[in-house]
Amino acid sequence: MAAKSLKTIAQNKKAYHDYFVEESMEAGIELCGTEVKSLRRGQCNLKDAWCSVVNGELVVNGFHISAYEQGNIFNKDPMRVRRLLMHKREIMRLFGLVKQDGYSLIPLSVYFKDSLVKVQVGLCRGKKLYDKRQDLAAKAAKRDIDRAMKEKNR
Repeated sequence: MAAKSLKTIAQNKKAYHDYFVEESMEAGIELCGTEVKSLRRGQCNLKDAWCSVVNGELVVNGFHISAYEQGNIFNKDPMRVRRLLMHKREIMRLFGLVKQDGYSLIPLSVYFKDSLVKVQVGLCRGKKLYDKRQDLAAKAAKRDIDRAMKEKNR
């Protein structure tokens, strides 16, 4: 069986800074009209997006998909709420974790898997300020080590 081709459209790097990602899962997304054409051009933003369960359905809020230039009247609202496609039992399990344990559902990335648009949803727990500082210090230390190794190898 051939491997599936993945093409990342957008990533939510802010989510990794603000949250501990405990678990991630893949979901399809319900799109309308010219939104897929905008996604093929990479015209979307996940920065302030979040997921919630409404009437037993998983939806993504704050996910901006720019209007397609040649779309005219067929373009939808760029900030509209979009439904994510998952099995009902998975949605109910996530809903229970979010309500009881204080987790958040955050979209981590949007990508094409063959010809389908998929969203990676993370079950996340918020970081405290000191956790963020530790992460930034670790990144700075790694960057300094990489820079020193590069200088040494010249």
